[in-house]
Amino acid sequence: MTTDATRTADEPRPAHGTPADGTPAGDAPDAVVPPPATDDPAPTTVARDGLFWAWTVLGLVIVVGLAALTRYLEQNVPDWAEGTAVEDIGAAVEYPVYAILLGLLGNVAVTLLGWRDRIAAAFRTEFFIKTGLVLLGASINLAVIASAAGPAIAQAILLISGVFLFTWWLAGRFGLDDKLRALLASAVSICGVSAAIAAAGAVRARREQLAYTASLVIVFALPSIFVLPWLADVFGLSDAVAGAWIGGNIDTTAAVTAAGALAGEEALQIASIVKVTQNALMGVVAVALTAYFTLRVERRPGAARPGLGELWTRFPKFVLGFVAASVIATWYLDAAGADGKATIAIVNDLRVWFLILAFVSIGLEVRVASLREAGWRPVAVFASATVFNLALALGLASLLFRNFSA
Repeated sequence: MTTDATRTADEPRPAHGTPADGTPAGDAPDAVVPPPATDDPAPTTVARDGLFWAWTVLGLVIVVGLAALTRYLEQNVPDWAEGTAVEDIGAAVEYPVYAILLGLLGNVAVTLLGWRDRIAAAFRTEFFIKTGLVLLGASINLAVIASAAGPAIAQAILLISGVFLFTWWLAGRFGLDDKLRALLASAVSICGVSAAIAAAGAVRARREQLAYTASLVIVFALPSIFVLPWLADVFGLSDAVAGAWIGGNIDTTAAVTAAGALAGEEALQIASIVKVTQNALMGVVAVALTAYFTLRVERRPGAARPGLGELWTRFPKFVLGFVAASVIATWYLDAAGADGKATIAIVNDLRVWFLILAFVSIGLEVRVASLREAGWRPVAVFASATVFNLALALGLASLLFRNFSA
């Protein structure tokens, strides 16, 4: 029998009405990722004695230590690379790259030492992710988006809808699991890793699927930083169109900022507005995925139609925190003015720390064999969706921003 711990993204997804992980709808835990799998056939209930807590504390020390090293590299590598041939790359690499790589290296070390399963309770991926995403909401000022550029809202809605549906369809044609389809479609159409995390909470994806998607986002985002500004110059795009194109394509906010800066000041401003607008729609997509998976994908044949209570049970509650943080930050900035920016900066810094802890934990948790078994099909889907995103975003940006002036 294939279990949730051994199912891979390449296996045919179950028919509608049967959950992708093989368990009845409503029986799955309300978590972004399941508890770590273990090869030990011991009972599932573990006594939390003094030894358990000692190993957990050691695990937390490892997680926090790797997170601190991640932050150190993020802040210092650009200075070390300044004036060298890799200056642009050093400035563009973001903390998720360092965090996941260090997590994977730590994974190898603790596995060789035989510590991995003993310290696994310290890998609080779900808590770190949800807290970081709630704090992310504070950086999205809905009032600024609505007043600064109406075309950004139109582009975000059309682009997210078109790219999401195309990716979902293509992943289905490649026979990918519904949960991985949701993660890939959310990541490439909205805002990369953050959107994949939100989607993982809505569909209860496995940690290997989240790690796979996060890795694809990073691999594709890095070259885009340099390729898109160059193509914008080759195509002779105006600053506004170039900025809208960059903001609608690159899947991480920091990479959008780097690419926008290369394209010019006005391009940077438009790119930032477009990206933040797409980020703000992340909660809407999470609601839609929750409803779809509850009402169709995981609904058993002959079962009664789930009511609002089932939808509420399934819905990732942290998305409400994300929206609330955005509303509160919008109100606070309007009330406090320039003085409020310092407070929001502290919140944003705290958010980065939690997301670093999450990415380190993902690296520590992931089982490389599961990623290898996923094969080439998710990569082909993500690459194809990226090309489709490039073409659609260029068309929409050219149409909506051709006469735009800041």
